[in-house]
Formats: sequence, structure tokens, C-alpha cells
Amino acid sequence: MPMTITEKILAEHAGLEEVRPGQLINAKVDLAMANDITGALAIEEFRKAGAKKVFDRTKVVFVPDHFTPNKDIKSAEQCRIVREFVREQNLSEYYEVGQVGIEHVLLPEKGLVLPGGLIVGADSHTCTYGALGAFSTGVGSTDFTAAMITGELWFKVPEPIKFVYTGTLNPWVGGKDLILYTISQIGVDGALYKAMEFRGEAVEKLPMHGRFTMANMAIEAGAKSGIFHPDDLTEEYVRHRAKGPYQFHATDQGVEYTEIHEIDVSKIEPQVAFPPLPSNTRGIHEVDNLPIDQSVIGFCTNGRLEDLRDAAVVLKGRKVSKGVRCIIFPGTPSIYREALKEGLLEIFLDAGAVISPPTCGPCLGGHMGILAKGERAIATTNRNFTGRMGHPESEVYLSNPPVAAASAVLGRIGGPEELGL
Repeated sequence: MPMTITEKILAEHAGLEEVRPGQLINAKVDLAMANDITGALAIEEFRKAGAKKVFDRTKVVFVPDHFTPNKDIKSAEQCRIVREFVREQNLSEYYEVGQVGIEHVLLPEKGLVLPGGLIVGADSHTCTYGALGAFSTGVGSTDFTAAMITGELWFKVPEPIKFVYTGTLNPWVGGKDLILYTISQIGVDGALYKAMEFRGEAVEKLPMHGRFTMANMAIEAGAKSGIFHPDDLTEEYVRHRAKGPYQFHATDQGVEYTEIHEIDVSKIEPQVAFPPLPSNTRGIHEVDNLPIDQSVIGFCTNGRLEDLRDAAVVLKGRKVSKGVRCIIFPGTPSIYREALKEGLLEIFLDAGAVISPPTCGPCLGGHMGILAKGERAIATTNRNFTGRMGHPESEVYLSNPPVAAASAVLGRIGGPEELGL
């Protein structure tokens, strides 16, 4: 029977010749990851279960990225719990302040998540790694605990749903715009517990940072995972990073998909998602005069070097509008360093922006840029739920980095074209 790329990975990790959608399986994981919030909860469950050792000290990873550098006593205590557990278990992959980056940018950069792998993470945006042709999905802290102890976890094989992207991208349009447009077409539950498979000539030409962005936001359509077929671009990305073997899989001919959606990208302009959902998306030319108080650029969705370069093109030689706060969040220390080397940070500082250390910060309403009552922000984050970035009466609008940068200059939501770019 023909299988999808997702089904092949799950079958291989379950020790089965084939699997079918809806089938319940027990599969071995290649990596289990948690952060400073979910990790502390999982460690408590680990103790309650009476466990003594993790299944593999090289395959359990903790990335304290949500509230670090610690914002208060509670977050400091959470990180202390994680830090002490890492020492106790002698885990090989732990990243402290100074080395820590935003988990879904850091782990691919470090070569820890690889094509053909099965990765679970106690964070909903673990689906990011599907950009590399891996099956990756978010799980709760208790499921992460089970994986941390046994090296295995149960899964229901998701139904496949295919998205075929054709045509040529318009200027200032990238992965963020494609996924926002896609979610606007199917809704935030349009791919509920399904495996979103991204195909077609347009995404085959999409650079890796755009693929990471699209896979990252599969969860915003309700999907269990999002996945790309690995190719030469994937190989170029992983070959000098990989800390282990990897395998490229591809969907067989003749697979039956639950749904197939065809999208002509030449009809898509830069997108802006209005609150309170990522599906509430409009083209940039449909956005009326909406003044902003804050623009935030970076995070696990758009904090890669290429994203910062795009923002720098817009901000170079320009100033952030008076009364607007512009905050830049590089995804990892190495991205921060390269951005420094390329002069991007100087461009940001000259424009009047401030640069944060790598952290999730305000994305989850944590710190480093919380919104007050009545304030409006444009952000390159992945969620704009009510109260997501602060006060429940604040507003978050989602966009790509060039639009967020242009909006910071304009003082209202607008695109680079308005600046003559």
C-alpha cells in the first residue's frame, strides 16, 4: 500500500511495515524536548512516577527559553529545577543563558533534529521541524515525561492533507504570508489532527527559513504536524550540522489524501492577521489606517538570520516612528553574532530599535515587551489570541518581518512598498 512521508516515518519508528490513518501505534522517539515552563512540570511528574533515569541522556533536551533571562523569582525557580535535573541526569544537550536560543530555531541549528526523525516536544510549535522532512509534534508535559522515561510514545496516525503551491512569489512575500493565507482559507481547525503536507513548485523554491516558518504554524490550523519533502536545500542545511544519521523519505505515488488544496502564490500579497485569530487574515492593501504602539520582529517563527536581513533592508537609513517601540529578537546567539558581524544590529540601533537576547519574551505574554491596555502591536510571532501579548484589551496583528519593519517606520500597519521599496 502506498504511504505518505509521515506514515513512512511513523511506521519505521513503530517497527511496522506500514501504518494507516487513524491507527494507534507505539513509536520510538529520536528526541524529546522541553523548555523552562513545561520542563519543570515534567520533572515533577518524573519524580511522581518513581523514575530514576531518562531513557537516553543524549536524546532528552531542555531549552530554558521562555522566561530567560529570568524575569522574576518564579521563573528563576523553574529554571533552577530544570538546571538541577540536567546535572542529576548528566544530560548532554542543555543550553544555559549565553548559549540558549529559542528552542525551535536552536535545535535545527545545532543539528539535533534531522530528516526522517521523530521528535516530540512539550511545546505546541515543535511541528517546526517538519521543514526538514521530520515528523515532529507538540505534546503535553505528562506525555513528554513518558517519552523521557521510556523513549517511546503512542500516536494516532494522522490523516494526510496536501497543499500544492504553484506560481511565482510576489515581492516581499515569503513563508509567513503563504501559511497565513493558507490558514485564512481553511480556518484554525481546518487541518485538525491532520498531517499538512506542503508541496508544489513554489515551496520547492522556498528557502529553508521560509519552510521553517510554514511548518511552525501548522498547529495554528489545528494540525498534528506539517511537513516538507526533503531535497537539495534540506541537504545543504543539515549536512554540516547533523549530529547523527538522517534519512530522506518521500510520499509514494497513488496516496489518497483526505483533502487536496491548490494555491496560486502569484495571487498572494503580504498578509496581516487581525486579532483574535491567525485565520483572520487580509492582504496588506486591505488594511486601513491602524496606528501601532509596538513592532516586534523575531521569535521561533521569524527569528532566523534571513528574517533579520529582510527587516534590516526596510529599516536601513530610516527611523522608527516617534511613539513606537521596535524590539528585535534574534533566534539564537549565533544568529545574534552573525547579525552583528553583518552590521544588521547597527542598522536596527540606528533606526531606534532595541535588540533583545534570544528569548520567547512577549510572544507568550512573558516579558521583554508586554502590552498595556488598549495598545496595539504588529508582530512576527505565530499567535494573536486575546491577551496573548499582555493585557486582554490589547491587540496583536501578525505579519512577516518586512511588513513589521515598515510598520515600525510608518507608525501604522503598512508594507515596504509605501517606503518606496
